[in-house]
Amino acid sequence: MTDDIDTLIANTLKDEDRALLARAGAEPGYFRQIGEVFTGPTGWPTMVLVVAQTVMFIAGVWAAWKFFHAAEALEALRWGLPSAVLILGSLVVKLSVWPAIHANRTIHALRRLELQLALRRQD
Repeated sequence: MTDDIDTLIANTLKDEDRALLARAGAEPGYFRQIGEVFTGPTGWPTMVLVVAQTVMFIAGVWAAWKFFHAAEALEALRWGLPSAVLILGSLVVKLSVWPAIHANRTIHALRRLELQLALRRQD
């Protein structure tokens, strides 16, 4: 469905419109979108989240290592629960960055739409 709409839009654009949209660029790639999350006013909190997520994951793996080497059930429980909580917590923190990535994608699409509308007003 989106391919049909994209084809229809591309066919209706003039050559100069296509050139202007080509300069504006297509949707950035996945790794560029992740890199854009670390810029702007929310860049430093995102960096703090990434550091916290990394620390939680490493601590969770360390606790899991202790869990699998525990000799008694009580000792395994003392290492297993913190391991599960830390690894799941790191996953939650990692997933908290995804809405920012999607918001940036929406803003990028809106800017392209604004550019197209501005070009139509000029005609």
